[in-house]
Amino acid sequence: MADDSSASVALGDVVIVGGGCYGSFYASQLIRARERATADWRRLLVVDRDPGCRVAGQLASVGDVELVVEDWGAFFDRYLAGAAPRPGPPDAIVPSPLMPHLMYEWLVRRARARWPGRVVEPRPVPLGPGTPYDAQAPDGTRYVSYADWLCPTHCIEPCICPVIRAPRTWEMGDAMEALVRRLGTLAPTAGPVLFTCRHRVFGVGMFDVATVLQGDRAVAQAGAEGRATDVLVATVSACHGAISLLHLGSVADLLPS
Repeated sequence: MADDSSASVALGDVVIVGGGCYGSFYASQLIRARERATADWRRLLVVDRDPGCRVAGQLASVGDVELVVEDWGAFFDRYLAGAAPRPGPPDAIVPSPLMPHLMYEWLVRRARARWPGRVVEPRPVPLGPGTPYDAQAPDGTRYVSYADWLCPTHCIEPCICPVIRAPRTWEMGDAMEALVRRLGTLAPTAGPVLFTCRHRVFGVGMFDVATVLQGDRAVAQAGAEGRATDVLVATVSACHGAISLLHLGSVADLLPS
């Protein structure tokens, strides 16, 4: 975690998902941190399909912010296709709490392109991690949380929870590891592929682009043997998560009988 008193955070490209209330807040926080010399970046990109989004109005005069008017899925298909490891500060993605499970959707598209004809499909996660909050959305994404209370807006998830005023004894990443083991008793399951959001500037959580590319490699490895396999994919913070199952069908099903 980082706050305004932390040592300077160096970043490459920073991609903010959405130019509405959350995206404008994240951009403002990053700009404020740069003014205070607690953060710096190569480019700050805000992606929204609405050219009249809040960022366009509030930050139009700020030269450090580039508004990319594009559908999120199309943007990440293009942006991640050109992403590659390079020296220097890491590129990062700032997710919005209101966005769909974008990185999972990108992995599904990548898997379908990698294995044309093979069954590649989203499937609901049949088990939950045992968190107090656990709900499945119509698209199959399972949203889970250790909080059964209303969290403070833009909480940085400190070691002492600001609501219960006691140590935070949970970590969603650990819960995902345990969930893979439980799912593995039902069907072959790989992962978890985790996109873990951490606060590096006060109120702004993010994960590295390199982590997304590593997740794609993990899916490729899981499907390399050609057997039917499920891959658990989760975008998480310490307290909350969106989890999905990516099913890879058996290559043997493609063979002529």
